[in-house]
Amino acid sequence: MTTSRHDHEDADPGLARVRTSLAWTRTALSFAAVGGVALKEDVVPGLLIMATALVVWRIGRLAYHRPARLGLVTAAIVAVSAVALAVALTH
Repeated sequence: MTTSRHDHEDADPGLARVRTSLAWTRTALSFAAVGGVALKEDVVPGLLIMATALVVWRIGRLAYHRPARLGLVTAAIVAVSAVALAVALTH
């Protein structure tokens, strides 16, 4: 028995999970870019922000595979963003 494309779209209307996964990936790439720029000024904050990019990407993947944990993912991203902002502002 095969699953038609129409059945797949009914399970995830508008492919929201795929778009959300892509958004998390874009966010992780943005963190990596900011970390690369910060590396030019100071190594430690730059590396911390780049490590944050990996955390953001991994948490985003968790949201894709376990959508019930979206609240946890959102709270973690806000916390990671606050830490990255604090690191950027203190140096």
